[in-house]
Formats: sequence, C-alpha cells, structure tokens
Amino acid sequence: MIYLKRAEKSPTTGEEETRQTVQAMLAEIEAGGEDKAREYAANLDKWTGDIIVSPDEIKAAGESLSQRARDDIQFAYERVKKFAQAQLQSMTEFETELSPGLIAGQRLIPVQTAGCYIPGGRYAHIASAVMSVTTAKVAGVKNVIACSPTRGDAGVHPSILYAADLAGADTILALGGVQGIAAMAFGLFSGHPADILVGPGNRFVAEAKRILYGRVGIDMFAGPTEIAVIADETADPDIVASDLISQAEHGFDSPAWLISTSRDLAEKVIERIPGCISRLEEPNRSAAESAWRDYGEVILADNREEAVTQSDLYAAEHLEVHTSDLEWWLANLSNYGSLFLGEETTVTYGDKASGPNHILPTKGAARYSGGLSVGKFIKTVTWQRMNREANRDVGAVSARISRAEGMEGHALAGDDRLHKYFPDEQFELQAP
Repeated sequence: MIYLKRAEKSPTTGEEETRQTVQAMLAEIEAGGEDKAREYAANLDKWTGDIIVSPDEIKAAGESLSQRARDDIQFAYERVKKFAQAQLQSMTEFETELSPGLIAGQRLIPVQTAGCYIPGGRYAHIASAVMSVTTAKVAGVKNVIACSPTRGDAGVHPSILYAADLAGADTILALGGVQGIAAMAFGLFSGHPADILVGPGNRFVAEAKRILYGRVGIDMFAGPTEIAVIADETADPDIVASDLISQAEHGFDSPAWLISTSRDLAEKVIERIPGCISRLEEPNRSAAESAWRDYGEVILADNREEAVTQSDLYAAEHLEVHTSDLEWWLANLSNYGSLFLGEETTVTYGDKASGPNHILPTKGAARYSGGLSVGKFIKTVTWQRMNREANRDVGAVSARISRAEGMEGHALAGDDRLHKYFPDEQFELQAP
C-alpha cells in the first residue's frame, strides 16, 4: 500500500478545545434555563425573536416557497418515509416458550420525545429536516421537537420550516448550536425533555451530543462529513474527483479519501481535483481547498483485498465504490455509514432525496454503529412470565448459581418460591 497523498490532519484534530467550550455552555444553560438560552441566541446568532416558531410563521414560510421547491421537498419526503416504513416492517415483536411454562418475549416501544437538530448556518439543510423528523414520526415518537439556527434577524430558513412541518414536527425552535441541543435535552420552551437527540451539526453540536450521552440517547457521534471512494481502472476520474469535492465543500475539516487499485486512475483524480474546486463559489471553494489540503488522502492498494482492509480502517461515513464486480465489494466491505455502489449513484443523491437516511456515523463510529434509522427511536425491551411448574427447574438452578456467586439474597428469592409452590419436595439448592 502506497500513499500518493497523505493527510496532514485527522478527524480528531482540535477536539479538546471544543470540549471545554461546550461543557461550559451546557452548564450555564442548564443553570440559567430559557433566559440563558435566549442570551446565547442573541449573542451568537443575533436572534431576539420568539424561540417557538408559530403556526402562522410556518404557514408563511411554506407560502414563500415556489411550487417547484415544495414539490422537491415532497419528493424527498416520500422516499425517506417509504424507506423508514420498510425498516419498521423489518422489526418484529415476538414471544417464545424457552422451556415448558417459561414464556419470554420482545416488545418495540418508541421513545416519548425526540430532539431533531437541523443545521442551518452556512447551508440550509432541508434534507436533514426530512431525514430526522420523518424517521422519528414513522417510528411512532409522540413528541418531535426540531430546532434550527436562525439567519440573523431573518429567522429559520423557510425551506427548513416547511420540510420539518411536512415531516411532522410537533414543535420547531428557532435556536441553533449548543443552545439548541441544550434546549431540547433539558426540555426548555417545549416542556418535553428529549429522550434522544439526533441530527448532524458542526463540531460544537456534535460535542454537545457526546457530552449529554447517557443522560439522553443520541443517534451517533456526528462529526465533520467524510467520504471515501474505492476506484479501479474502470472508474471515470472526472466523476471520482467531482464526488470527492462534493463532500469536501461541507467544511474545512471534512476528510475525503481515495483508495485505488490503479495508479493511473489515482494520479488522474489528483490532477483533476483543483479544477473541481475552482468550479465552486466562495465560501465553498475555500472550505473544499482546506479540506482537501489538510484531510485529503489518496492510497494505492496492491489488490482489492488490501483496499477493503484500508476502507474498513477508515470506516467512512459515506463510501462510494467505482469498480467492476460491485457484488463482490458489497459482500466484502464491512465498515461504512452508507454504501453507494457504482458510478450511477452518488453521496449527493443519498444526502438529498433517494431514501436511505443521510444522518450517518463519522470518526470511525461505523465500526460499531449504523446511521439513523427507525430503530434508533424504538426501545427493544424484553418481558417474561412463567407458571409455577417452570419454577421447579429455573428456581433451583438460579439459587445454586446465586450461591456460587456469593449472592445469598438472590438465592433466597428462589428458595422462597420453591418452598411455597412445592412444600413437600426437597431441592438441591446449595452451590455445586
């Protein structure tokens, strides 16, 4: 394996400074409540209006959009909803008899309240509103609280308001950043503390979710956007370069990785990257330039097995495969947030409208977690019941294991039942 270009920085660069800033903000907002959240909104986003977006404002936002814009959002919504419904149908409740008289089962219970963060700073993340809120509602979440940054005194972007409302948000907060995450977690303005926080965001939003994890659930640690492309000699270098830069424009710290089994292809992609960046306007151009310079990598793999190994080490948020024999790659790749097979698909489609969720794990989290799905909003809980006869075996075994562990109180709970249900029988209840 040879590096034709090596990144100067990693996705974890600068984490400690971010952590300290976010910890202080969360502590202040928890102590100061809604007033402190409003203060941060005024200072950071120049927003002094109402935090809860009213129905009239939502209606006006929708009316301000063109019919084409509304139709496009509807197109994305329908596909995201259909995919989420298919996910829900794949999940099942069940009960099974483990031994005579011992019945156990599984229930699927939606969380009560979900907080959906919708980025809206430099870009209006219309698709994120659709992805997060729609999926929560399909899962059966009763209270969906959405929040999104304001654009100075202009409020939340109208497309975001329209999309979040279409998807079913119960409350929309004109609040972004750490203060938005804190408001949802602590139940400020809505009166419903979130059970889970979902959605992408900048490093401060991601860190706020990470710090709050445990107190609330989170979808994943969603850091800067990542893309990896695996390409062989059959790939089109222009398309590969375009796709790499399409994600690098997200921000200066967005990694873009190319793994190729063809030196000729890899070198052609490197040559074409500056031209792809030059097509962008500011600030996207500077963001992509910085991202490619500091976080871009190009690796030449000896064979496709080596390419798989490197790809799984990256565990990229988005993974595109531009090769022959796509089924082989589908069968052998393991670590990715979402997989895009063949030139005909691209991360852009997944980000905006094709259906599978675009809220995906970053910073290697794809080694152990998938992206946002209906299952993230549903608790899989177990239950059990048994008749008295089933106690005969389970009670005695549990008592003996408990005593072997030194837990006499546990053992006695089994003993008491056995003595009550089978008063005329003798049981071996001591540890082996």
